[in-house]
Amino acid sequence: MIDQLFEFVQNHLLLSGAFLVVLVAWIAYELKNSNSGVSPSEATSLINREEGLFLDIREVKDFKAGHIAGARNIPKGRLGDRLKELEDYKEKPVVVVCQHGQHSGAAVGQLTQAGFTRAAKLKGGMTQWQSDELPVVRK
Repeated sequence: MIDQLFEFVQNHLLLSGAFLVVLVAWIAYELKNSNSGVSPSEATSLINREEGLFLDIREVKDFKAGHIAGARNIPKGRLGDRLKELEDYKEKPVVVVCQHGQHSGAAVGQLTQAGFTRAAKLKGGMTQWQSDELPVVRK
């Protein structure tokens, strides 16, 4: 079987090279993003211990359907206009929450550029929070 693999690679150098480039790029991307963010348990500790803030960037209807207790809702499209509301948290932990953890990275970047020194995203977002069976408030 190994002989067949080497034969395939020798006969299809361009295809094999393209596969290796894509594989290396994918691994590098995953390694870069694997350390970003905090788990739900780490986030809870940070917020409770250091009087931080959960910042929920989902739309209002999603926020009302279920959110973390004490979270502040500023939809991601309005975050730039409403940064002044968060001035008290520039030196405190701010954990950004979205639905799946995919959009919060951009919001963390925006907060960091605005001078928030301890902004982080919640790994897995509200989906992970709920799958860990952590409490959710509905309004």
